[in-house]
Amino acid sequence: MNEQKEKRPGGLVIAIDGPAGAGKSTIASRIARKHNYLNIETGAMYRALALKAIMSDVSFDDEAGLMELAHESSIQLERRMDGNRVLLNGENISERIREKDVTDAASRVSVHPKVREWMVALQRKMGEAGGVVMEGRDIGTKVFPNADVKIFLDAAAEIRGDRRFKQQAASPEEQAKIVQEMRERDQRDRSRANSPLEAAADAIRIDSTEMTLDEVVARVEEIIAERQVVSSK
Repeated sequence: MNEQKEKRPGGLVIAIDGPAGAGKSTIASRIARKHNYLNIETGAMYRALALKAIMSDVSFDDEAGLMELAHESSIQLERRMDGNRVLLNGENISERIREKDVTDAASRVSVHPKVREWMVALQRKMGEAGGVVMEGRDIGTKVFPNADVKIFLDAAAEIRGDRRFKQQAASPEEQAKIVQEMRERDQRDRSRANSPLEAAADAIRIDSTEMTLDEVVARVEEIIAERQVVSSK
């Protein structure tokens, strides 16, 4: 039996979880634009803290040091028609955090329980009024277990690696390395003690291995429409 979801003044809370390269960011961005919702990119938030660690020469394994950085950092997401601007202490870091060194660092920073607790509190504050699409790895299980819509988006590692390969415009020689890094990241995400990557019990799974982007978006929209019908009753 479906639980009764609380009504939020800003609209629905839509949670999209899944492994790296599954297409969460792209799907979340398109859904947010269509519904005029804020796309809360949790990955971008972790990358912002990782960049702060790089800039401050703090080890990614130093949880206490990372928490000191967190408490002196302001991370904001500003909605734009062409995607969010990510601000770290007021500075636009939107492009810098997409670079490989920051992406790799974010995966290491995110394993620390205290870091995740701090991020979860910040993400909940951003989304408490609703009208948000949140994508990440523990949104439906940890950040918003009472989200109105929960999607777990997945795809075969080879497909996800190929997508990342094309995004990075990497050389053909690097493709196998990218797929291997994807598998290693999957292992870290799924096996970490704090908030491991897993689908919420009530999440709807979408395997995009053999689906186009438009097909995935259409399926997510169907799920949202079904939830809106239920909410209106």
